[in-house]
This record gives sequence, C-alpha cells and structure tokens, in this order.
Amino acid sequence: MKTSKVKQLCAVALAATLGMSILVGCGSNKGGDKAAASKQEITYNLGADPRTLDPALCTDTTGTTVIANAFSGLAELDENEKAIPGQAEWEVSNDKLTYTFHLKKDLKWSNGDPVKASDYEYEWKRLLNPETASEYAYALYYLKGGEAYNKGKGSADAVGVKATDDNTLVVTLEAPCPYFLELTAQSYYFPVDQKVVESNKDWANDAKTLVSNGPFKITNYTIKDSVVLEKNENYYDKDKVKLDKLNLKFVAEETSAWASYKSGQFDVVDTVPKSDVQGALKDGSAKSFPNLATYYLSINISDKAKAVDPNAAKVLSDPKVRKALNLAIDRQSIVDNVTKAGQIPAHGIVGKGIIGPDGKDYTEKTSYFDPKGNIEEAKKLLAEAGYPDGQGLPTLQLLYNPESGHGDTMQAIQDMWKKIGVNAELQSQEWKVFLTTRVQKQFEIARDGWNADYVDPMTFLDMFQSTSDQNNCGYNNPSYDALIDAAKKELDPQKRFDIMHQAEDMLMNDMPVIPLYYYTRTIGIKDYVKGARVSVMNTIYFKNAYVEGKK
Repeated sequence: MKTSKVKQLCAVALAATLGMSILVGCGSNKGGDKAAASKQEITYNLGADPRTLDPALCTDTTGTTVIANAFSGLAELDENEKAIPGQAEWEVSNDKLTYTFHLKKDLKWSNGDPVKASDYEYEWKRLLNPETASEYAYALYYLKGGEAYNKGKGSADAVGVKATDDNTLVVTLEAPCPYFLELTAQSYYFPVDQKVVESNKDWANDAKTLVSNGPFKITNYTIKDSVVLEKNENYYDKDKVKLDKLNLKFVAEETSAWASYKSGQFDVVDTVPKSDVQGALKDGSAKSFPNLATYYLSINISDKAKAVDPNAAKVLSDPKVRKALNLAIDRQSIVDNVTKAGQIPAHGIVGKGIIGPDGKDYTEKTSYFDPKGNIEEAKKLLAEAGYPDGQGLPTLQLLYNPESGHGDTMQAIQDMWKKIGVNAELQSQEWKVFLTTRVQKQFEIARDGWNADYVDPMTFLDMFQSTSDQNNCGYNNPSYDALIDAAKKELDPQKRFDIMHQAEDMLMNDMPVIPLYYYTRTIGIKDYVKGARVSVMNTIYFKNAYVEGKK
C-alpha cells in the first residue's frame, strides 16, 4: 500500500512484508493539548458478538480484540509484530530453553488485586487442563510437559512454568522456539486473576468479575449488544493511555453499521459493505490494511462426519473429490466480482507476507493449483472418483455465517460447483452457533479462515496436526504430524522453512481444506481517530489512540 494513496497512514506500510503493523492517523503531538480538547471516547463496531471473553477459551477475532485491549501479557508487540517488554522483562538461557520473566513492580488488576507471577502459572496450566477444553491448548505445547498434561499423560506440576516468587516466572520449553516471546503477547497467554476466576465459574460473563490488567477495564458487558471499556487507572503504563472510554458494539448487519458510521454514530467499523468498498477507499472514508490471514473452506473428514451424513462423508473422504471441488473454483472471479476489496487469490494455506531466511516471501514457493481453477481437470478427477459429471453424488451442505457478506461468496462457489455437476445446499448459522457447529464437526463443508497469531508459517500449519483443537476439518496424517514436530525442533532457519514447505505440500495434496484467498482488511476509521495500531493479525490496539479534531 502506498502512503500517497492513503493520507492518514503513518508508519508506512510493510515494504515487501506483512511483518509490520500500521498506525492510523499519527499526530505529531502524540495526543497532547489538541487531543485534550476533544472528548476522548471512541465507538467501534466489531460486527459480531464475541463467543467469550475468557482468554483461555476465546478463539474468534472479535473476542480477541476486546481481550487485547483489556488485558496485557508478559510481552507486547511493536509495529513490526516483534516482542517488546510488556508486564515483564526477561532473560533467556544460552540453549534457548529457559525464559526467566521478571514482572514489573506493583502491577495490579483493575480491581486493585496485585498481579502475581502465580496468576500466569495458574492461567497457563488452566488452559492446558483438559477439563478446560481450550481450543488453544496446543499453542502451549511449547512448554515442557504441556502436551503430556493436556492429553492426560502428565501432571500439572510437570509443566514447564513456575512462579518462583510473586514477581518471577520461570518457563522451560520442550525445544527452542524462535517466536516464543511473540506468543506471550497473544491473548491465550494472558493471565487471569486466580482469586476471581476460582470464586465464580461465570466470571467472564459479567463486567463486575471481568477483572483485567491491560490499558482498559471492562465496565459494562451486554451480550449481543456491546462492551464498554474505560481507562484502567491501575494499568502500569496508564500515562500513555489517552482514551477515557472505548465503546465496542456488536452490530452484525453491515449495511446498518455502515450507515451508522456515515452518520457519525460509529467512529470505527470493522467491515465495509462490498458495494461501498471502492467508493469508500476512493473518498478516504475507509482504508485498506495488510492482513496476514487466509480464507478457506474446511471439509469434514473426521470420524464425526458419518454422523452428519454418511453418504456425504463417503464422498468427501476421497481426495480426488476434494481436489475436484478445489479446481472448480475461480478465485480470481471471486475477488474481482464478489469480495471486491483487494483480496489476493490463494494458492496455498499459509498467508502471504512472511519473509523467510532467503529473503523471499514464503508463498513464492507454493503454487499448488491455478487460482483461476481448471474445470476440465476437475471433471476428470470426479470421473476418476466414480462420479462422471457429478452422477451419483449427494447434495453437499455448505455451511457459513451470514456476517461480512460470506453468503455472497458461498453463492458464487455453489454456482461454480454446478459447472462440474456438484450440487451444494447453502446453510447459514449465526456467528456463535456457527463457531460451535464447526468446532464440534457437525458439518460437511464449512467456511473457515485463519488470522496469524505470529509472523511465521507455523501459525497456519500446526493447527492441522491431529492433536490440535483448531483442526476443524479433522485432518489426521501421522506423517504430517511428524513434519510439524520436526520443524518445531529444527534450529537451522532455512531447514526449518524447508520442512514447513514439505508439510504444506502434504496438506495440499490431501486437500482437507480449500484455500480461497489471502485477506486484506478494509475498515472504516474516521480521520480524527489517531494513534490506533492496526495489526496485520487482525487486531486494533487502542492503547495509544486518541481523538483529535472531531467536530
């Protein structure tokens, strides 16, 4: 993205990489006297109701945005998505296996309780506890003994995280991890107030008990409506927080939200109706940002698929059928005529914008199919699978959530599949219900997508291990699992990337997922909103945001 096209962008964009966030509307006074003249309050429509605000259980981007602004971790991410000290400083052993974190002095929760190293130990072990059923448990398998505990083969005491005193946390890893510090800046590594959580099992549903340790505190939470965040006076870095209040709304209907934005009721909206995208980008009412993420379809090939529909499960268990469905899709047509927001047709599952040790984008070596599709090859594969021109195929069910225009994309795919004789029935479910259905694998084919948690191919690849609860398609290939494990243990950067390429080769050959496009992010954000950081990982951070010049 060129700065000449978008006047309000500072911190210039990403050169050839997505490894940089963007600061919106950077003002020279850093929120000084002019900011003080404006009411320091922002209303931001997230567009969907978060599934949960419990850091251990949250998996959706809406909930993560709330948590990212209300909680704080050992590390924070800078504009390049690299770890910098947050609530702690640290030292790392020479073998890169032991991290000793020293919490800053006098840290407090929003209710005044002291933040202790034991809160981190408690939350990390709580997340790994199989009874918690966290879908992000696999993200803590980097800890020594983490996977064993989560799989019931080890104890909590054997997990490599220990508070040696109130201000010191010692972490031991199974193997060196080049992005471990960046992981500690993710919401699932954030602490919780142990005293509060243990005293109320429903603590995450009530603003009174949603105690946090970040730049903002939650003062009101109305499910299906809004969350209100206010400046947290107990936050260690409170002097940098200029906003007094951040209103987060959950209006799911894009057109209504956009109308409210245009009329001034919202200062920021998370999505722009596709019919308005081009005009909004041209007149500056919306801005486009890099987004390290991939939009794809998950095909249920798990053991649970038969319970949904045995006929569909049999058909979709054949890789040739899955590859035929993939090749029938013209991604270029979808991004040009349906989504219309600068998305890039995908030719692999790993998102675009990760620079490898060779200085090249990871995706330069991945081109598993023509993004425009190949109808003749798709028909050939169907015939080889025993379904010439789709004969004998049952109607397949394509599940999606209606927010953000997903229905239009699914309609386009439905029409494309008809060209090879495949009939698909579209089914829509409200966001929270959809998430549960997908996780429980009660679908045949479902819309899916993944925003990177850190700038490394592994964030897209390890979720397809058989042990991952984010593995919505139910992919289970021991050889793939072994490659991912090998990549996590490999110390040579180039060899590590080579192994990850081998793993993606295997994943795309088996085709349990159908990549559609690499995301860009178009949001409406008023010119008077300054200092907000738009991460390439689909989160907006308001710690340094302020309002200047709002009329």
